[in-house]
Amino acid sequence: MSVARKPPGGEPSLRTIVVGYDGTSQAELALARAAQLARLFGATVVVADVAAPEPLYETPGAFGLAPYYSYTRERGVRSDEALWEQHRARVDAVLAESGVAHEFAGVIGQPVEEIVETADRHDADLIVVGTREPGLLERLLGGSVSQGVARRARCDVLIVHPPDDAPVPAGP
Repeated sequence: MSVARKPPGGEPSLRTIVVGYDGTSQAELALARAAQLARLFGATVVVADVAAPEPLYETPGAFGLAPYYSYTRERGVRSDEALWEQHRARVDAVLAESGVAHEFAGVIGQPVEEIVETADRHDADLIVVGTREPGLLERLLGGSVSQGVARRARCDVLIVHPPDDAPVPAGP
């Protein structure tokens, strides 16, 4: 995997870096790495903060099973705005300290699709995402957000792993 596009006859460049962010320690590591790369290449960081739709259990889906997700615009936007404001403050503090130009994209949907779509909309050269050790259920169901982004992205993807001595977090 190449790290950056190389224009004909020129040096590799990164103009836009999209980073998946959800406030977790893995996302903080990805944000820090995106900031490092943005400083080196003079790139802009676009932070894709994705709020997943809420599970809906009260209405049965096909074959009597609960649908995987539902989204109620009124209920979802209010709670997501508060979370995005917290995340935006943290992102602004980290990236302002590093002197990196950035913008914040708070979106609602499935994380893989929304991160990839944000990268497409901004013509990103690179997507940076964090990762954690998947649990048994996640391995059985086919992977993580970072794996999904790597499979679907049209640009390069950097998956930032936690340091070897970092504790493995429990849960999502």
